[in-house]
Amino acid sequence: MPKLIWLMPVLSMLTCSVTANAAIKQTKGDFEDKFRQLDEVLPTPNVYRNAAGEPGHQYWQQKVDYDIDVTLDEAKRRIDASESITYQNNSPDTLKYLWVQLDQNKFRPDSMSALSENFGGIGNRGPATSAPSDSSPAKLSMEAIRRQQFVDDNELGYQIKKVTDGSGKALHYVIVGTLMRVDLAAPLKPGKKTDVKIDFGFNIVEEDAVSARAGYEHFPDDKREGGNDIFLLAQWFPRLAAYTDYEAWTNKEFLGRGEFTLEFGNYDVEITVPADHIVSSTGVLKNPKAVLTSEQRDRLEQAKNAERTVFIVTEEEALENEKEGTDKTKTWHFEAENVRDFAWASSRKFMWDARGYHQGGKDQPLVMAMSFYPKEGGDLWKKYSTESIIHTMEVYSRFSFDYPYPVAQSVNGPVGGMEYPMITFNGPRTELRDDGSRTYSLAEKRFLIGVVIHEVGHIYFPMTVNSDERQWTWMDEGLNSFLDGVAGREWDPDIPWGVEPRDVVDYMKSDTQVPIMTQSDSVLRLGPNAYTKPAVALNILRETILGRELFDFAFKEYAQRWKFKRPTPADFFRTMEEASGVDLDWFWRGWFYTTDHVDISLDKVYKLRLDTQDPDIDFARERQVEQDKPKSLTDERNAAEGKKLWVDRYSDITDFYDENDQFTVTNKERNSYKSWLDKLEPWERKAFERAVKEDKNYYVMEFSNLGGLVMPIILEMTYADGTTEQLRIPAEIWRRTPKAVSKLVVTDKDKELVSVTVDPRWETADVDVENNHYPRRIIPSRIEAYKSKPSSAKVRRDIMHDIKTELKTDKKDGEDEKKEGDDN
Repeated sequence: MPKLIWLMPVLSMLTCSVTANAAIKQTKGDFEDKFRQLDEVLPTPNVYRNAAGEPGHQYWQQKVDYDIDVTLDEAKRRIDASESITYQNNSPDTLKYLWVQLDQNKFRPDSMSALSENFGGIGNRGPATSAPSDSSPAKLSMEAIRRQQFVDDNELGYQIKKVTDGSGKALHYVIVGTLMRVDLAAPLKPGKKTDVKIDFGFNIVEEDAVSARAGYEHFPDDKREGGNDIFLLAQWFPRLAAYTDYEAWTNKEFLGRGEFTLEFGNYDVEITVPADHIVSSTGVLKNPKAVLTSEQRDRLEQAKNAERTVFIVTEEEALENEKEGTDKTKTWHFEAENVRDFAWASSRKFMWDARGYHQGGKDQPLVMAMSFYPKEGGDLWKKYSTESIIHTMEVYSRFSFDYPYPVAQSVNGPVGGMEYPMITFNGPRTELRDDGSRTYSLAEKRFLIGVVIHEVGHIYFPMTVNSDERQWTWMDEGLNSFLDGVAGREWDPDIPWGVEPRDVVDYMKSDTQVPIMTQSDSVLRLGPNAYTKPAVALNILRETILGRELFDFAFKEYAQRWKFKRPTPADFFRTMEEASGVDLDWFWRGWFYTTDHVDISLDKVYKLRLDTQDPDIDFARERQVEQDKPKSLTDERNAAEGKKLWVDRYSDITDFYDENDQFTVTNKERNSYKSWLDKLEPWERKAFERAVKEDKNYYVMEFSNLGGLVMPIILEMTYADGTTEQLRIPAEIWRRTPKAVSKLVVTDKDKELVSVTVDPRWETADVDVENNHYPRRIIPSRIEAYKSKPSSAKVRRDIMHDIKTELKTDKKDGEDEKKEGDDN
């Protein structure tokens, strides 16, 4: 056996400096160019990926085909398998070894994932723990205790039994954590193929115990002796790591959060399970006569053109099936073409419904939408799972391409939500009530619809548009969350889909925010960083920056360019700019490369009136301004007390200035005005006299950028006559002065401005909407009355009384739980 090698983790965030080239540096003042070209940061275009964001004329990617025979041992909760791998080297490089992913090794107690987990640390995936503080003890959740015990009690990770070449000759291999290097017998030259065979097995993890992406779920209360299980098998076979033009081998350690990027290929998989199990799998079932009854096959044929879902396995049949069990087995044979992964599910508990979906009409390619779920799924799954699959395909295809595979499936098991080619795992359940009915909450209904849309959407991104999830989680989760928000709101806009700008403001002003362009395993809060923020950014880009026509065209262009290929962030950014015709460097830089947030404050609004230069008019206006100022309190009280002014008491001391003030106009000013007019060019005099005649209102608005993220300034202006008007100022106004700008707004004389609101519909994710109002508004809020709670300190217990409490015994059949002396 090869020696096991475990490397120490070296994790670091991607550098997010806005200056990529040290030779370009601002050395005077504090100016920061928010609109600096992003090409300084992006990889240089080349023959593999061009400057337009398209695959280059020499683009290549590897191809890997798998032929796998796998057996599920239900009693031992284990699989054993043999796989034959055909690796096609389409790269220009000669390869001396292959890197293979061994994801099950993550669950070993000595794995990098386990050893590097920070107790109580931020961003841990799985059961919760809390570090101690001065005021509270450390906390270890029951789920964390359960996981620790499961790992202690079970041998986890792969048992690699044999690695050989196509002729059966042993190949040297070295296991490195969740990876395995297989040394080839001879270097694999460009354009050549090689075959590798691997025999392996592993004990399946209990998903609820370890918080995995796959595993088994046990149902101890089923009528079958020993209960039943649902098995979800993913990350289950040794898979070739991707070899790319931008990174070579993508062999980062699997820590549980950063997912995968894999090679496309064809799969031929035979799955041997107990004979009473129903199997859902990536691919097309090739031997239905061997594993389905004639009635089931007839139902499946009927479902192809049915208006509503058809049950292939009914609830009654599933309930009957889960009572017994068998020692016999059946082998299900599936084939899948041009997929990047393969997953499956197996259980005797499954009911199975299906409905055919013809994309674009009856004569178009057929996709079988199917759902597999136990009785615990209840009416919730019957009503919504398959319908959600079809709705997803209908919406996503408008934004990308027709669904590319013949099957789309949703399977209910212990995994809350996970995606693979043609198959998704989804979690919510119904609740069994005392009367035997099964009910569900509004939240569970929303969860099921939302998670099915999201996970089936992943079959487009990244299962077809094959982005690298290990490095850039946002490229699949963010893009998919944006689209599932579009699809979701076409289902029910009242469901909070989490893609509105308001949904990200708390995260964007938090100290735990990191740039979106951070490697997956280094992100502090994955949900808002990889899902919500990029989804919101794209929503804003579509609805506020580009508009739907430009955005939808560019996004669809990206999807179609990179269908069945492997894009990078640069390819997405460049395609969106090239296809929309809009320079978006400032947007990508601010939203994806920084932790700036949006906080545009409207600080002041000046109302200005054009000076006429005519002293008889302007001096009178100045006099009125002076008269409109608040009166002196002293003068007002003196008059109220009847005090007479000295000049009123003695008229002989008055003079010319008691009748004329500083605003009195003389002919000298009038002559000067006439001379000024005479010096104007004819066009200047015409323009000036028109401006004086129209006497428009001039408003200067001062804005400050408190959050640092430049965005368009969207204004709603309310006038004295009750009308409103919107003004959308592009983000480019911040180009030369990114910290503060002023804007002149001119209105007709009868359109007097009374108030201004920035971003009135909350389009830009502005974190403080209160400084968006001018004049400032009274802030609406609430106050809650409460009753003080008694102290829970141990010294406050009445032990003299509590000591008399009778000890409860285990409840017996028909015995009331309430005991004498019980104070609960």
